[in-house]
Amino acid sequence: MTKLTHLDDAGNAAMVDVSAKPATVREAVAEGRITMSAEALAAIRAGAVKKGDVLATARIAGIMAAKKTSELIPLCHPLALSKVSVDFEFEADGVRVTALARLSGQTGVEMEALTATSVALLTIYDMAKALDKGMVIGGVRLLEKRGGKSGDWTAGA
Repeated sequence: MTKLTHLDDAGNAAMVDVSAKPATVREAVAEGRITMSAEALAAIRAGAVKKGDVLATARIAGIMAAKKTSELIPLCHPLALSKVSVDFEFEADGVRVTALARLSGQTGVEMEALTATSVALLTIYDMAKALDKGMVIGGVRLLEKRGGKSGDWTAGA
């Protein structure tokens, strides 16, 4: 079995030392979706949610969350992200969120992309919960990562 990198020799939690790793361009893309009632989806599409522009707010929340990932997830390194984007796609019964995180650095950005996706989805829920408290968030996953020692990876590949 591969040694877990977030544990020291005594089995204690430890932040990985990346100081000897070369800085390379690293990128990750994550996705997730939120399903909801037709009423809630129509209101989001029409920009008719009383709290305001749901997707604009969710985009800002996702970007902000990516920048704060190290404050939320223990042992994540604070990173100087060079790009974070959060995009939305309407589906028949909800919204798909896709987030991209990129930097030139010594560690990957998978957690930042996943955090951006998750917080954008939570923000959609918060903004539209008056219309549908039964919305379901799911399918949050890493789609791909590029760069770093372990190389490129794509879901399903």
